[in-house]
Amino acid sequence: MKKLAILFTVSFYISALHAQELVQDKAIENQNQRMVYAQWNQNDFYPKAGFLDTNPYYWLVWGLFDPNYHQTDLRPLSATGPQTQRLALVATQNSIDGKYKLQSDTVRNTALSQLASQSGLLSDADPLWLLYYNQQFQPLLNYSATSLLGSLPPQVSAKLLSEGTYSWYTNELGMLKQRLNAARTTDMDRGSRIMAYYRMLKEYQRLAGVWNIRISAAQKDLQMTAQQQLLKSGSVNPGLWTPHSDIQIANKVLAHANY
Repeated sequence: MKKLAILFTVSFYISALHAQELVQDKAIENQNQRMVYAQWNQNDFYPKAGFLDTNPYYWLVWGLFDPNYHQTDLRPLSATGPQTQRLALVATQNSIDGKYKLQSDTVRNTALSQLASQSGLLSDADPLWLLYYNQQFQPLLNYSATSLLGSLPPQVSAKLLSEGTYSWYTNELGMLKQRLNAARTTDMDRGSRIMAYYRMLKEYQRLAGVWNIRISAAQKDLQMTAQQQLLKSGSVNPGLWTPHSDIQIANKVLAHANY
């Protein structure tokens, strides 16, 4: 009984080993390889036609379903295979995408440079503004009563205020300052902005010249008024006059004249 059990176990183990035997079908292997990477060869297809195409298995497999199947190269990785075509198409599309990206980057950089040169938010970073116009416009941008009248004598300041000259000048400065700030903050071409600075600087210089003339005129008026009051009060001593005095004055003028 023990011998029968051992024999039965050994036979079962042998049958199990036989059941795990690897099945190798050359036709299936060739089919799998030719569909991926192996060199295509229609002679690797099984079953073959046989002598005078009389093999019935050949007709069962190929003749009844698709006789041209084993004659067509269907490898995806062949020179004209779908996978090779797809990879070539992907490479072409990547090249086109790269060109589009380069073009879009160029457009982007051009747009950014134009925006930087035209945006009013970045106008204060303009080199010409920093190096020249900023210093030239400081009296206009930061004017006040102290800066305009602080260095003048009290009588001159009072005369400018009473005659309305100071009000006129500050009104003109306010309008010019408003125009300057608009040119600085408005989006415009850099050349147009620089030309606006140039024109307004010329206007400011003319306006400052008129202001200085008004100050000089006020000082002259005050001096003339003071002299008239002295004359009226008889406090002026004209000194001794002789005919020879006029000759001396003329000679002095000629001696100091510049030709």
